[in-house]
Amino acid sequence: MQIPIQFENRPALDLEDYIVTKCNIEAVSMIDSWPDWPFFAICIYGDEGCGKTHLANVFSNLVLSKEPGLGKVLIYQASEITKEKVEYLVLDDKKKCIIIENADLANFDEDAMFHLYNNFRSDGGFILFTAKTAPSRWRLRLPDLKSRLNIMPMIEIKEPDDELLSMLIVKLFIDRQVQITPDVISYLVKNIERSFKYVRKIVEEIDKYSLAKKRAITVPLVRDLIAEIEQEKLTSPAQSEFLF
Repeated sequence: MQIPIQFENRPALDLEDYIVTKCNIEAVSMIDSWPDWPFFAICIYGDEGCGKTHLANVFSNLVLSKEPGLGKVLIYQASEITKEKVEYLVLDDKKKCIIIENADLANFDEDAMFHLYNNFRSDGGFILFTAKTAPSRWRLRLPDLKSRLNIMPMIEIKEPDDELLSMLIVKLFIDRQVQITPDVISYLVKNIERSFKYVRKIVEEIDKYSLAKKRAITVPLVRDLIAEIEQEKLTSPAQSEFLF
């Protein structure tokens, strides 16, 4: 078996590359409606790999196109929100529209987040939170922050249906500059775990497997790989990357 050289994979994150189906149409509609949101802050949540970061980038570009004076929308991990960061955001009037990702992680400064939330609410700013789970499930110690976050509109990106699964598979292969046939797409849709994270992982593994075996991506090749993965789960469950 040949060991393939790994090149950087740059996913397409523009609006035209975002796949819209009934699973995520509510989230997309909310983003599109900015600045006419029902509240100054919203939370979009869903499983890993469901496209939250992609949609955050779409939002950033949308804000820039509608309100060029605001400047580039800054994107932070929740863990980056510190008292010093909040003071910077408060002083800079142009930084009044931000994105905070992975907000359901427990390792952020809740006092700083509370101050940020109140400042943006009083000064007419906008915050887009993204997370794997709804705010009601976040492990927060600060009651005032918890109560405020729980009043935000919360939009879930649901598990992929057949349409989204098919389109996502195609997009992920195109991101890798790989073309696949409809029969491969159909086989994958019928035979893989229905989660965004698994889809991204299996596409990566198929690409590597094809290069290593020096074989085209066909249904037999995909079937062979899936069989190997299932065998790995049975024989070495503790080491299998596919046991999410």
